[in-house]
Amino acid sequence: MNYFKKEPMVKTTTQVHTTKDYFLFKSIKGNRNQNLMHINRLKESMTNNYLFTIITINEKYEIIDGQHRFEVIKELNLPLNYIICKGYGLDEVHILNENSKTWNSDDYLEAYCNLNYPHYLNYALFKTRYKLGHRLCMAMLSDNSSNACTSQIKEFYRGSFVIKDFKKACDLADKIDILAQYYEGSKRSSFVFAMLKLFKNENFEFTELLQKLKKQPTALVDCANSQQYISLLEEIYNYRRKFKINLRY
Repeated sequence: MNYFKKEPMVKTTTQVHTTKDYFLFKSIKGNRNQNLMHINRLKESMTNNYLFTIITINEKYEIIDGQHRFEVIKELNLPLNYIICKGYGLDEVHILNENSKTWNSDDYLEAYCNLNYPHYLNYALFKTRYKLGHRLCMAMLSDNSSNACTSQIKEFYRGSFVIKDFKKACDLADKIDILAQYYEGSKRSSFVFAMLKLFKNENFEFTELLQKLKKQPTALVDCANSQQYISLLEEIYNYRRKFKINLRY
């Protein structure tokens, strides 16, 4: 078996090639950064028992699947087994990782930011600034008062997520940040989603809620879900009001 051939003899998707010419291979632009913890685990495993494994590359020798395994194999100077899939690119990287569930939302965000996708760059700014989870960021940046659905998450993974109104999302997040002085759980998902629903209610005035909270600074407490938060916020909002406002519908 020749470990030092410069080029594979046949470029097909079915033939397994073996080499130690690691310099032939490169990362594909837009792939996630290396996970050092995962690399260390693989290194320990491969040192003790190097089982047969294959990485997938395209005709440009860009690694489509197996980036972490490649790094360990190179470091340990082990034979590298690979197959070539012509035409594969970043889309196939995402599909393979989505199916194997090895990527998370942070990985996809980082990958698209590395490719300078403008909506993802602004998404990253928003997430860093307000320290919110991905589902909240997706909801707020898409002007949605409900939890992110499966289709929206898949759009985010595919690189097609679009920010509807960045300025509006920042304005809402700033208002929620103001509430932190009255409630330390202001970043809880169920509370934020409750507030997003209230912001869409034409009967709700944020400044009035603030005035009521100043009179009842300890009124906001943890609730089990968004609907319970809305009921509590309605109670606070109607404090000493002659004509009660219905905020639940």
